Amino acid sequence: MPERHHPKRGSHGYSPRKRARQQTPHIQSWPTGGETPKIQGFLGYKAGMTHAHIVDYRPTSTTSGREVVMPVSIVETPPIKIAAVRAYKHTSYGLQTIGEVWAEKIDPELADRLPLPKKKKKLSWDFLKEADDIRVLVYTQPKLVTGIPKKLPEIREMRIAGGSQDEQIKYVKDILGKEIKVSDVVKEGDMLDIIGVTKGKGFQGHVKRWGVKLLTHKNSKHRRMIGTAGSWHPNWIQATVPQAGQTGYHQRTEYNKRVLKIGEDGEEITPHGGFPHYGVIRNSYVMFHGSIPGPTKRLVGMRDAVRYQRGVKVEKAEISYISTMSKQGG
Repeated sequence: MPERHHPKRGSHGYSPRKRARQQTPHIQSWPTGGETPKIQGFLGYKAGMTHAHIVDYRPTSTTSGREVVMPVSIVETPPIKIAAVRAYKHTSYGLQTIGEVWAEKIDPELADRLPLPKKKKKLSWDFLKEADDIRVLVYTQPKLVTGIPKKLPEIREMRIAGGSQDEQIKYVKDILGKEIKVSDVVKEGDMLDIIGVTKGKGFQGHVKRWGVKLLTHKNSKHRRMIGTAGSWHPNWIQATVPQAGQTGYHQRTEYNKRVLKIGEDGEEITPHGGFPHYGVIRNSYVMFHGSIPGPTKRLVGMRDAVRYQRGVKVEKAEISYISTMSKQGG
């Protein structure tokens, strides 16, 4: 009988598949900037999904230019606040912090998240002139969101890019300690990357975790066995063998998600009875094409696209209808 060949079971690009270190997404890489300085990311809370009638903007699609029904995801985006400005310099050991400036007025809830500087130092911006990379520490305001049962803010670092260094310094001086709206960072039609922690599914077997094919119907253990656990030599179980373990609750990035709509009044898009397990949106929101990682109420990070899809023009989508029908069933 000839030897059977087949590709490896499942993707090993994210191995080991263990639980994420924290629920708040961390952004490790950033794209190049544009002509004017801006924050390259934003934070929001996933509310749920609905559908809308939109003219297909994809140039290679078979329905390009025609009105189609698209699944859309809604992310509630209350304003974020700028807590501090931090500067980095490139060294042989990577990026090294050379200084930071904190805002004079910071929400007291942030003190429960991390120790805040107690002494009010005189603001000095001289170190920014030596910086190779300027970033800001932003924190969320979950107290403004009715669907999120927490008041403790999340804090994350966002990169400032675009323009000259002098323009970036002037920009961070203006926004330090102030609120930033999503409309100040994102425009309708932009392509963004969505970073979030996926739904946790606990400890699962190899069939669900890796997609291993079941054995034949004549085998009574067709779901409990993987066929083979590998070769005799080396005489240990290799990492390439699909095995049971943690499934879900991994940080994942969805590339090139189109921003279809940015709205200020969240109630106009809330379904009758509210989003399941979330409720009514009372802040600004962003509507994306397709699904995004994570369950409802989970914090998701938005970043300017690092792998921009060629051929898709950055322009406002033509939306004729957004469904607000009840998602409660029945």
